[in-house]
Amino acid sequence: MTADFNVFNLFTTPWFWSAFAGWSLAQTIKMTSGFMKTGQIDFRYLLSTGGMPSAHSAMVCGLCTSIGMTEGFSTPIAMLAAGFAAITMFDAAVVRRASGHQAKIMNQMIDELFRQHKLSQTKLKELLGHTRKEVFAGMAVGIVVAAFLVRFWPPA
Repeated sequence: MTADFNVFNLFTTPWFWSAFAGWSLAQTIKMTSGFMKTGQIDFRYLLSTGGMPSAHSAMVCGLCTSIGMTEGFSTPIAMLAAGFAAITMFDAAVVRRASGHQAKIMNQMIDELFRQHKLSQTKLKELLGHTRKEVFAGMAVGIVVAAFLVRFWPPA
């Protein structure tokens, strides 16, 4: 096995495209959902965090699934990808969700203080993490996208 030092070859692999397509589809679903609610296209959804489905989960599950389908699910690299996916999804559902809850409470405190004193009204972003349902939906998006891409990827 020879080492490939051409970084541009990254863009010729099903692993990259599965991860990228999973993330892109999840963010597009969020943007479409926002459009259906407001009637306006908001491109900020393409780079936003939080919401349904989790783009982080879609990306890591797309990567993990494509690696497993091409290299074998019992290989060390597939185990590494699965661990990476599990940590990412746990973080999205637990750690970042807790940060969002804390931001919500702090924003309420700022509102209460602002009504009584002159303070800056800078708000913290509250939609940081995901519910388990959003993480699961992102996982499903990533797996389906990767399975489709790997299935139809041209043979090397």
